[in-house]
Amino acid sequence: MADETTTLRRCIGSKRFGIEAHDAPVGDFPKQPSQKDGIGRMCREHWNAYTKALSRDAKARKAAERSDVPQVSAEDPGVSGSEPERKPRRRETAPVGVAEGSTE
Repeated sequence: MADETTTLRRCIGSKRFGIEAHDAPVGDFPKQPSQKDGIGRMCREHWNAYTKALSRDAKARKAAERSDVPQVSAEDPGVSGSEPERKPRRRETAPVGVAEGSTE
C-alpha cells in the first residue's frame, strides 16, 4: 500500500490567468534548481499555460504600444532629419560632507 500512495504538493496557480490552486503529485512538477527543494511551484500543465498566457499578454501589450504611436512618414512637414531628442542625464552628486575641490 505504501508504494501506491503519492506525495502531494500544492500548485500555487495564478489568479491573473484564472489558474486555480490545487494539490498534485510531486512527479507532475518540473525541476527548478533555483528553488530550495529543487521543484517548481506550479505543476507542469499549469506552468505551460501560465508562460503561454504571459507571452500572449506581452505580445498584445507590444502591439498596443505600436498602435498608440502615430506612424510618421518622411513627407510629413513636422519630421526633421535630426536624431530624436534625448532625455537629460541625472547629475551625480558628491557624497554628503565632501566639498568640491577639498583635499581631504
